[in-house]
Amino acid sequence: MAATPGSSAPSARTTVRRKADRGAYDPDLVRSVVDEALICHVGFVHEGSPVVLPTIHARVGDTLYLHGAASNRMLRTLRDGAEACVTCTVVDGLVLARSVFHHSMNYRSVVVFGPARAVDDRAEKLAALEALVERIVAGRWSDARHPTEAELRQTLVVALPLTEASAKVRTGPPIDDEEDYRLPVWAGVIPLEIRRLDPVPDLPPR
Repeated sequence: MAATPGSSAPSARTTVRRKADRGAYDPDLVRSVVDEALICHVGFVHEGSPVVLPTIHARVGDTLYLHGAASNRMLRTLRDGAEACVTCTVVDGLVLARSVFHHSMNYRSVVVFGPARAVDDRAEKLAALEALVERIVAGRWSDARHPTEAELRQTLVVALPLTEASAKVRTGPPIDDEEDYRLPVWAGVIPLEIRRLDPVPDLPPR
């Protein structure tokens, strides 16, 4: 059974088995992680070999969009019906334990399974491209030049529904063995975040 948007029923593929207590199937949590992660990693099989590639993504409702050149191997493979496994990850902190064995990370991740489809409808394609631009800098779609018809033809957009997805989350301090709490070793969490710095302008060529 595949999970559907708005439900919390995991499928056989999305059920978290290792550290099952960290698994989460709330659609709102899945959407929030997808939205916050700046890139995703797309796994697929091409000519019998597994391939995993990083790329930008955007979500509109319960649909995940990927884009690239019309000749892009990954997108053409997905367009032709290959199953995809897309992973979005946000790292929130480095977890330092008193033993090296229990070092870890605090994170939020989402895995999405399923076949994708090519986006051929012009309006949907433009909406997907707008979402991709807007998730990086809000308002940028209005500021920058929109794609020409030639550029649209050179761009392939595929859509993957979030119908089969789950999240996995780790939070909190390290979990040491009881006897290790007496060791004179610093332990705790080093928080991490992505933050924007001052913009660096691009000057037109002379």
